[in-house]
Amino acid sequence: MADLLKTIKDNAAALNKTIVLCEGEDKRVIEAASIITKEKIAKIVLIGNEEEVKRVSPETDLTGVTLIDPLTCPNIEEYANILYEARKNKGMTPEAALEAAKDRTMFGALMLKKGEVDGYVSGACHSTANTLRPGLQVIKTAPGAKIVSSCFIMIPPEGGNKYCSDGALAFSDCALNIYPSSEDLSEIAISSAATYEKIVGKEARVAFLSFSTLGSGSDAKYTDSVTRVKNAVELTKASAPNLKMDGELQFDAAIVPKVASIKASGSEIAGSANVFIFPDINAGNIGYKIAERLGGFMAVGPVCQGFAKPLNDLSRGCKVDDIVLTVAVTALQSVN
Repeated sequence: MADLLKTIKDNAAALNKTIVLCEGEDKRVIEAASIITKEKIAKIVLIGNEEEVKRVSPETDLTGVTLIDPLTCPNIEEYANILYEARKNKGMTPEAALEAAKDRTMFGALMLKKGEVDGYVSGACHSTANTLRPGLQVIKTAPGAKIVSSCFIMIPPEGGNKYCSDGALAFSDCALNIYPSSEDLSEIAISSAATYEKIVGKEARVAFLSFSTLGSGSDAKYTDSVTRVKNAVELTKASAPNLKMDGELQFDAAIVPKVASIKASGSEIAGSANVFIFPDINAGNIGYKIAERLGGFMAVGPVCQGFAKPLNDLSRGCKVDDIVLTVAVTALQSVN
């Protein structure tokens, strides 16, 4: 675990990216800003009020951190105009845009849109909706992307895991899309493979998960999820023919070589998958938490995918180290 975490931070540091942290009112965020700057993982813009920051965390050294308060920003009208142009077709007025631009999460998204920072991180003291809404309204989806999705990078405990030879796994989508269509699952798979390769630095081998392996089961009388996953596999083969992937696969067939030899002997990735696409959020959310709590894996994320620029959401229960790592991941995502 420690080796991969260090690699992620070192790789981010080599990029020298600038990331905006939107919550200068939170002590954890302030402390993380200091650590990230001292360790040169990224350059940090912290959104907040100077007096408030000093009151919340008076002992924290913010030398090298750029502190910006939207309420006193002399260029606030420039940011407001960016928001107005993005939302005028939705009925937003210039006056409403000016007021909305003063919100710290929105201001951070506007800095990202304007190109003044390379990535955005928020959510330590704001809900997922409040964190991602500015992204959806201002940053929007990347060209060709139809949805925003997420994945968790799952890092095994010290000593490793015999089924995790590449040092980490990816689980997706465990946080955003409730019941993705076949088209959504295909897009999630392609995005998750790219995220995995950027962050972990290893080739993705994608398994579309199900309770069925290559036609062994059916739930046609109920939700027909097996057909939905099968269709996603075919769509992915057509749109990303060079991606190593297969499905539908049960989890053991996807990750255990002995089981794969019995259930999916002709599969290119069965028994060695490292990116797992769950059929819905129930399976994904339950699955990553089982791996985290019973398997001792560290869950990094959810890492957002599909935005035109890197934008990530923190858990409100996050620790300082989680914020530091999320900033490093966000920096890595900024590389095209």
